[in-house]
Amino acid sequence: MIVLSALGGYIITSYVFLKYPGILHKKKDVKFKAVHISHRGGAGENLENTMAAFQHAVNVGTQMLEIDCHITRDGHVVVSHDNSLNRTAGMEGCITDTDYQDLPPMLGSLRTDFEFTHVTVGGEDRRIPLLREVFEKFPDLAINIDIKINNDALIHEACAFHFVNKLIVEFKREHLTVWGNGSKEITDKCHKMNPSIGVLFSVKRVLLVVFLFYSGLLPFVPLHESFYEVLMPGVLLRENKFHVNFTSRQKFFIRLADTLLMNRSIFQHLSARGIQTYLWVLNDREDFERAFRYGVTGVMTDFPSRLTEYMDAKSA
Repeated sequence: MIVLSALGGYIITSYVFLKYPGILHKKKDVKFKAVHISHRGGAGENLENTMAAFQHAVNVGTQMLEIDCHITRDGHVVVSHDNSLNRTAGMEGCITDTDYQDLPPMLGSLRTDFEFTHVTVGGEDRRIPLLREVFEKFPDLAINIDIKINNDALIHEACAFHFVNKLIVEFKREHLTVWGNGSKEITDKCHKMNPSIGVLFSVKRVLLVVFLFYSGLLPFVPLHESFYEVLMPGVLLRENKFHVNFTSRQKFFIRLADTLLMNRSIFQHLSARGIQTYLWVLNDREDFERAFRYGVTGVMTDFPSRLTEYMDAKSA
């Protein structure tokens, strides 16, 4: 009887704090809200991570650019998803082993990772841009920076070069920037370097949130991150997109992950704590609809025009 009473009290207390987290936690003060997020600047409509892609995404109304950063051999922070130049430029070598002035142009067309049957054909802009250029061009736009490699120089200031943190501070955009990576080690370094810049949940921390939620402990645990960015696992089973023949076992675990992660109560609780929630990478109306049904803050897409059309139609 005592055990049952204690368990009942725990469940009720957990439920109350889940619904009203402000009792235990101060709500995070994120200075912007991003509903429309362009993955790699909109990789389905322009060559990924180029200035042309960023400008197009802004023109159609995106509220955040999701970009990726690497560092050249001579210490310049550039915007590129891959360190290897093979996929994007069709040549051997890595960005980290190349001086900025020697970086090759990107190929004229690239396959879109999250809609594999789609090939994006680029225009005249095939240049790998500097992060500085992005900050200069879009001073008032929220930017989500994925620090791609565990390189201290990419996070810290070193010698005379302006690395990511110094650039963010120089352009006074701590309030408009979120950074991190799927790696907990990289994200922890980002947070330690400058706690005033919002950080993403790493993969390990996302899994921790899910465990804490289903165990009833989530309402009691402080969270230093401000942006909960997760993959919607169900998109992986769209065979018309990826042409991957998953085994029955793999499909089972993907569906299980989808069921556990796509829980409206998790998103609602995090939102009540001031944490923005993003789902990626969604490219169809059906996925947009499903995401917003869960009450997430924003959707990340390769096709910013599609998301704008969907949002305009819903508003109308």
